[in-house]
Amino acid sequence: MTDGRPAAPTHACARPGAAWLALAAVLALASAAALLWPAQALDWQPALAAREPWRWWTAAWVHGSLAHALANLAGLALLALLGWRAAVPVAAAWAWALAWPLTQLGWLWRPGLAHFYGLSGVLHAGVAVLGAYCLRGPPAQRRLGVVILLALALKVGLEQPFGPLLRPAPSLGIAVAPWSHFSGSVAGLVCAWLLQAAHACRRSNESV
Repeated sequence: MTDGRPAAPTHACARPGAAWLALAAVLALASAAALLWPAQALDWQPALAAREPWRWWTAAWVHGSLAHALANLAGLALLALLGWRAAVPVAAAWAWALAWPLTQLGWLWRPGLAHFYGLSGVLHAGVAVLGAYCLRGPPAQRRLGVVILLALALKVGLEQPFGPLLRPAPSLGIAVAPWSHFSGSVAGLVCAWLLQAAHACRRSNESV
């Protein structure tokens, strides 16, 4: 039964999971387009981080080989599907978007590489955000969140991020940087926690 007034329009990105898919699509399309650009114009270079701030975002789009790009895009597709199926809220996509440039911030505490690139750090940030938001859902989703975060912690720990900066990955034609995975995971958890805390604070103020 209605009161005769037209229903408020429903925006696509307001639907659970839609904003998450949109952000994943942006990352995928930008990574594909970056194959046409010189890597040194987009990759992360600590010496240029202040003068060329776009690198905080564009570094994630650069890949060292086609195999490297395909592996990360496959991971991105899986993460997008999980977020869609979990129906994560728009706030989760905002947390992931905020963690995207902050993933590079960790490199300022772990110097040693003049150049860095790749989507894997941002993917780890997305996994951390997804796990954190699943913990706030119904029981089945909370169990999924626990599994996601435990698996993430185990993977990052086994990679020994405080060990050597680079580990050869012959199948990808590159060397993997475990520190980026650690930095992305921390950025994702922090951003998810901050937005969840802000939401809880706003809800508390509205109920007063």
